[in-house]
Amino acid sequence: MTIGMVPGSSGHIDAGADKKITYFSNKYVLGLTVVAGIGGLLFGYDTGVISGALLYIRDDFEEVDQSSFLQETIVSMALLGAMIGAAGGGWLNDVRGRKTATLIADVIFALGSFVMAAAPDPYVLIFGRLLVGLGVGIASVTAPMYIAEAAPSEIRGGLVSTNVLMITGGQFLSYLVNLGFTEVRGTWRWMLGIAAVPAILQFLLMLFLPESPRWLYKNRSSAEAIETLSKIYDPDRLKDELQQLSATLEEEQISKSSVRYKDVFGIKEIRLAFLAGAGLQAFQQFTGINTVMYYSPTIVQMAGFRSNQLALLLSLIVALMNAAGTVVGIYLIDHVGRRKLSLSSLTGVILSLVLLSTAFFFESSGHTNIGWVAVLGLVLYISSFAPGMGPVPWTVNSEIYPESYRGICGGMSATVNWVSNLIVAQSFLSVADAVGTGMTFLILAGIAVAAIAFVVVFVPETKGLTFEEVEKLWRGRARGGRDGAESLLEHEVS
Repeated sequence: MTIGMVPGSSGHIDAGADKKITYFSNKYVLGLTVVAGIGGLLFGYDTGVISGALLYIRDDFEEVDQSSFLQETIVSMALLGAMIGAAGGGWLNDVRGRKTATLIADVIFALGSFVMAAAPDPYVLIFGRLLVGLGVGIASVTAPMYIAEAAPSEIRGGLVSTNVLMITGGQFLSYLVNLGFTEVRGTWRWMLGIAAVPAILQFLLMLFLPESPRWLYKNRSSAEAIETLSKIYDPDRLKDELQQLSATLEEEQISKSSVRYKDVFGIKEIRLAFLAGAGLQAFQQFTGINTVMYYSPTIVQMAGFRSNQLALLLSLIVALMNAAGTVVGIYLIDHVGRRKLSLSSLTGVILSLVLLSTAFFFESSGHTNIGWVAVLGLVLYISSFAPGMGPVPWTVNSEIYPESYRGICGGMSATVNWVSNLIVAQSFLSVADAVGTGMTFLILAGIAVAAIAFVVVFVPETKGLTFEEVEKLWRGRARGGRDGAESLLEHEVS
């Protein structure tokens, strides 16, 4: 079994022979990316809005205010739903296509938003959170896949990272909404219910967009696929793309009888690719990003800022830094590369977590006026995380899997992300209560050190490589060597 091309693959381009492709050079591809990225917006909005809404849910429901477990469950039930949605989302994408999967995700998300807004008690609210999570989980698999399948290899990283920008933009939007509704009757119901708006918007826009060209070529109509690809590439490049699509399809028809989950672990090159992709997804969560985003208002209050409105305002600053950092990442990921970007990002994360830990240790020792140091630590953390460990895991996972196993591996890897997210969200407050907030952030710093070692050992550089070259890279690693990666990178630089 060999690894075929991943969606979005393109032949290697001789810069002297073809017009240079840049992030803004094709408005059609950028438009597809932005509309697909609304799925990321839903993801980010839900992540951010619950942190502010929880402050007011506690005011309305006494049992929630008195139970850390209920608070954590309200947050993490969406993560459980996302875990289930991501696990099934890979299969749904392979069988029904990316467009249909997106439409289904939008319907589920909007329904969950309406349920949450009308919830008469915490338990109906928790059910609404589960529905919203299902929609977000499906979208988290679908959006990067849809974007990657339309992206030329030269700008694939930047385009897939745009989905991450939509996630961080959604988080920023959620804090604006939280602030806007602080004085409105039914505060948290508006915060949660208005999330249906982008889901409905994406549903309507997707009705007018094409199915993924690669999925169409493989499963339905080569004519429709060619029509879409002709809007992305010039005639010469289109010919190369179609030749590679045809070759990949022929190879699949010869080499595979069926796609099986056990092959992900049984076939060495697929196993190595999945280890790299799933490991990055796990470390993205275990280094604390969604702890910061979910609980940033609570963390700010723990740092000494007791006002709900002030906590939300400071969290808005954190969300803005996250979005701004992701914009930087969109540029760097196709220029600096995935490995260097993630390693430098993790280095800054470690330093920031140590600063946060120090601030809370001082605060617990009775020092006053230390709260702003904690807030500074949060901002530095986001500034380090957002350009690197924010987009890199999703980008790498969009380009390292064989076409036959794209849905399965993408869904499994996204599930790892959500399981890790669930573990962190469900345990953070309890761990902080048990060992202290300062020690909790120090533990996260230790995990970030382990993440650096993981990237160095298991994650190859894929910047600018075509998917055929990524295939050769994993074949070389499966044979026990690393020469494939080095030679390909040298070729790309030259």
